[in-house]
Amino acid sequence: MGYRLSKIYTRTGDKGTTGMADGSRIDKDSLRVAAMGDIDELNSVLGMVLARCKPGRVSEMLLTIQHDLFNLGGQLSMPDYNLVTEDRVQWLESTLDEMNKDLSPLKEFILPGGGDAAATCHLARAVCRRAERTVVALAREYEFSNTVKSYINRLSDLLFVTCRVLSKEAGEDEVYWQSERLKK
Repeated sequence: MGYRLSKIYTRTGDKGTTGMADGSRIDKDSLRVAAMGDIDELNSVLGMVLARCKPGRVSEMLLTIQHDLFNLGGQLSMPDYNLVTEDRVQWLESTLDEMNKDLSPLKEFILPGGGDAAATCHLARAVCRRAERTVVALAREYEFSNTVKSYINRLSDLLFVTCRVLSKEAGEDEVYWQSERLKK
């Protein structure tokens, strides 16, 4: 591990640029910084979910994902490094399959809700989808491992299932979209 910041402000970003892991500086409003920011925001919202859910398999899974997301952000900062590998995508898939097997089949669309932790997880899912859109746009400008796109895509699916699990664990009903409400 390199040096740690002992002084939080550096003034190096006062002109609208930020430092990358390779020492280069880029504009703070660049697509690359936006993608890293979306991943950071997602990680923060997952922290909010963790603060609302009980200790157990879901909280352990989310903590692991937070570490993955930190690595993913680092990979976007250093595109030549592969910090998030295919085995992490496979882990998401197997975790998703395991969590989904005890849930009832879906027959309706679900609206965000289902208790405090589940509702917050729905927010995380929406932020994840935005991060995915930003990463896809970034991939048109920068070359980096396709695993980044696969990871974030699979993560949004896992977060959806996690919302359902959190609702079930809290004893809350899922909120189903009702098309007939449009007719009122």
